[in-house]
Amino acid sequence: MRLRFLRAALSALLLFNSQFLIEKAHAQAPKTWSSSEILLGLKKLNVLGSALYVAAHPDDENTRLIAYLANGRLVETGYLSCTRGDGGQNLIGPELREGLGVIRTQELLAARRIDGGRQFFTRANDLGFSKTPEETFTIWDKEQVLADMVWLIRQRRPDVLITRFPPDARAGHGHHTASAMLAIEAFSAAADPKRFPEQLQYVQPWQAKRLLWNTGSFFVKPGEDMSQYFKLDAGGFNPLLGQSYGEIAARSRSQHRSQGFGSSAQRGEAPEYFQLLKGEPAKTDLFDGVDLTWNRVPGGAAIGKMIDEVIRKYDPANPSASVAGLLKVRAEIDKLLNASFWDSEKGQEVNELVYACLGLSLSAVSQESAAIPDGKLDIAVEALNRSSVPVKLKVLQVPAIEPPLPKLQTVGNMAIQEVNVELANGKSLLKKTAITIPANQYVSQPYWLREPGTIGMYKVPEVVENFSWPEHPHIANRLERWEILGNPENVSVNQVLFTVEVAGVPLNYTVPVQYKSTDPVEGEKYRPLTVVPPVMVNVGGHAYVFADNQPKTVPVTLRAGKAGVKGTLALSLPKGWTAEPASIPFELAAKDAEQTVQFRVQPGAGAAEGKSELRAVATVEGQAYSRGYQTIAYSHIPTQTLFPEAVAPLVKLDLRRKGQEIGYLMGAGDEVPDALRQIGYTVTLLKPEDITDQNLRRFDAVVLGVRAYNTLDRLKTLQPTLLKYVEQGGNLVVQYVVNRGTVLPQIGPYPLTLSSDRVTVENAPVTFLNPSQPLLNTPNKITSKDFEGWVQEQGLYYPSQWDPKYQTVLSSQDPGETAKQSAILVADYGKGHYIYTGLSLFRELPAGVPGAYRLLTNMVSLGK
Repeated sequence: MRLRFLRAALSALLLFNSQFLIEKAHAQAPKTWSSSEILLGLKKLNVLGSALYVAAHPDDENTRLIAYLANGRLVETGYLSCTRGDGGQNLIGPELREGLGVIRTQELLAARRIDGGRQFFTRANDLGFSKTPEETFTIWDKEQVLADMVWLIRQRRPDVLITRFPPDARAGHGHHTASAMLAIEAFSAAADPKRFPEQLQYVQPWQAKRLLWNTGSFFVKPGEDMSQYFKLDAGGFNPLLGQSYGEIAARSRSQHRSQGFGSSAQRGEAPEYFQLLKGEPAKTDLFDGVDLTWNRVPGGAAIGKMIDEVIRKYDPANPSASVAGLLKVRAEIDKLLNASFWDSEKGQEVNELVYACLGLSLSAVSQESAAIPDGKLDIAVEALNRSSVPVKLKVLQVPAIEPPLPKLQTVGNMAIQEVNVELANGKSLLKKTAITIPANQYVSQPYWLREPGTIGMYKVPEVVENFSWPEHPHIANRLERWEILGNPENVSVNQVLFTVEVAGVPLNYTVPVQYKSTDPVEGEKYRPLTVVPPVMVNVGGHAYVFADNQPKTVPVTLRAGKAGVKGTLALSLPKGWTAEPASIPFELAAKDAEQTVQFRVQPGAGAAEGKSELRAVATVEGQAYSRGYQTIAYSHIPTQTLFPEAVAPLVKLDLRRKGQEIGYLMGAGDEVPDALRQIGYTVTLLKPEDITDQNLRRFDAVVLGVRAYNTLDRLKTLQPTLLKYVEQGGNLVVQYVVNRGTVLPQIGPYPLTLSSDRVTVENAPVTFLNPSQPLLNTPNKITSKDFEGWVQEQGLYYPSQWDPKYQTVLSSQDPGETAKQSAILVADYGKGHYIYTGLSLFRELPAGVPGAYRLLTNMVSLGK
């Protein structure tokens, strides 16, 4: 008997890589089920069908259709986002690029927890707005993105594929069009064993029934006859959830807070339209020709009847009465011996429903949020049965228990204990112990950020995770690229396996080790257990700009991943640069202790003009560490931890400036104030209540942060004060404003019409329209060299029309397009000056682009 349960525990580890178990590892409060949700799950158990929705970015998905398919049609529903949205803007904080991609990944997961879908990705990096798929495919590795899409189709085996966008220019974005083009190609490639044959050691070819484009009014011409499209109503009401699919969708879409997509609920009829792109047409139903019953599984017809019986007898006042029937269903599924994809999927659903019906609560809570490789960690393992059904905890498997528990058998670096304890109704079993993090465990950097990629593609390592089972080669001791590819986040650092026995049947449940805390405002909170290096190194600031040869102070903060860490810290600098002191010894007595030290960095005679880079390196016991520590904490997503490289741009440039005092009114959040300070300005961060005639008089220039007129409602009433400041001789610089959702119809002293026009080619050639314009000459002479080395885009949200009183300054364009002349508009107003600029200074300045500093300096110096 002992050996049987030991083998059951070991065999459960083989399921460790399954999507089901990975999803259970999300850092969040443990899921609970209402009686109506359990009934919905029972009904879903009898539906064997799936759909995969494909688009380009977070927030592209149709959350209403996903909610309808997952909760109305009860089919497995996934959303494949080609990118993680790294190239977008951030409405809730300063994070951009990789940090924003992590936020948007978690927002998608939060959305899927509401609408019932699953979330997947390719390795494509969101390079910012792209106007054509041809441009997109010059940056994305098309074959690699296609391989990722084929992998997900083969792995998830959808019956129906759906694209959000058409495969042509109507999609409005090169990424959008590219996602549809790739889906069309992947539809056939996934069924072809000659395409990407290296995947076939894990999955089999798969041919979906049809590929459809989910069109709508925003894609069709006004008055177009929609009867040519297949139509369904996704606006129904789900009585078990007490919501319509439009209401669920609004809650789901509102998780995209970083993009400002809070949505109001839609109720009543909600038609969705589809056009066939490939495969068999749908005549009466989206799943025409697809058997959604257990009859599609050889030998499965009887299982469907058994589930019908469980549903018929379901008692919402006593869900545990359904456990016996569910165990019989599970036994029949086991007899199929994993003969099809659905055996495994539905077997996992049965286990989850048993868990829900029993009111089981299984948890593993760490006393600390982080640990180092080979470090020890105290955890509390708890099991609770909240039903009258007898449940016995048979086996507990914990990573490297120390000290050993009674009846312990160690296998590799895992400890397996036979517990054999009855879990009495309502009484918890609590065991406190310590675990050791495997010595070869990777630091908890998101797996797609561990190795340098390219502008267009993230790189996923060959081996993503290691596990300590060297003595048992039949049990996977590592997680390879294909086994993690497409997953939204890392596998949990450590997991605890509970084997419980119900009516003589062993069931395995794997739960993540998580850190739990209690916030005085938000209450109970969970976050992932994080593996950190022994020491982390953060460089203060984002770019260090030297307009002369005077030294600057560079603060570097050391953070201890363990107690008693000591070593030396130094800066690695390019040729011609020096740092004082050359190195600094440090000793951090306590875990999480921090110490900030300062270096004085100075360019010498041999330092080259332009942009270079410094790196902070801590050496501990002969090992070099040069990664920092960054937490991303917002209330709507679990706290995330990143380990960015401890680097900062060094910029040596010829720069002159005028004026000194700058007032800065933040919009959606950016790092421009720090850039202004770097070049010697005194910057005062303003609040709306600081915008008064008296306060503004002391500033040589007032700068509005990105999207200020989209995010600050009080600008409706403050606009006259700002314009009066200009009229009396002030200098107002307004950075880009999104053309939709402005708080007032006119943002300037004279009419201008905002648009979505932009120049996406970073280094598009620039023509100076009025070479004598002061912005191009004072105090710095602007040349074409100042537009070299820009990142992601040149500018965005340029006005399409403007009053003649605005002067244009420069012109540029993307290939094949007409010139855009409104990257900078400047107008004299009274005694002062008003400037609107769509140049992407908010990206270029933190990246250390020299020309961006010179341009901004000329803007805030205008009229001085």
